[in-house]
Amino acid sequence: MQKAIESFLAARRIAVVGVSRTRGFGNAALEALRRGGWEAIPVNAEADEVKGERCYRSLDDVPGPLDAVLCVVPPVRAFAVVQGCVRRGVGKLWLQQGAESPEVIALAEAAGIQVVHHACILMYADPHGLHRFHGWLHHLGKPRPAVTAP
Repeated sequence: MQKAIESFLAARRIAVVGVSRTRGFGNAALEALRRGGWEAIPVNAEADEVKGERCYRSLDDVPGPLDAVLCVVPPVRAFAVVQGCVRRGVGKLWLQQGAESPEVIALAEAAGIQVVHHACILMYADPHGLHRFHGWLHHLGKPRPAVTAP
């Protein structure tokens, strides 16, 4: 899993699927990635705009190349995210806790996508407050990957 985390964090342009029109974990992850230096693109199946910013309804709608996808939607909707990754040729997917299921993970891996799961992105991308402490506890005695954007 460590190699998949390092590979994901080496990505430059990351779509965040599951941002909210108001606030939520997807929004926090989007902002954390941006603070960390990544280009993060908001995706919400039901919104054209999030907090005054252009939002895309699917991975297919995001212009330009994508290096990775962070998925923060329920597992039943994560299947479509995996399919979008396949169509777009995105080989790196982070299934945030709550988005993963054995079936979604298996589908992504069968498609040749490198998957991070059972880990919180906020422990790696610009950790603050409780996530910083949680990350410290989680990594106690383990090597920690570089967390700076490329």
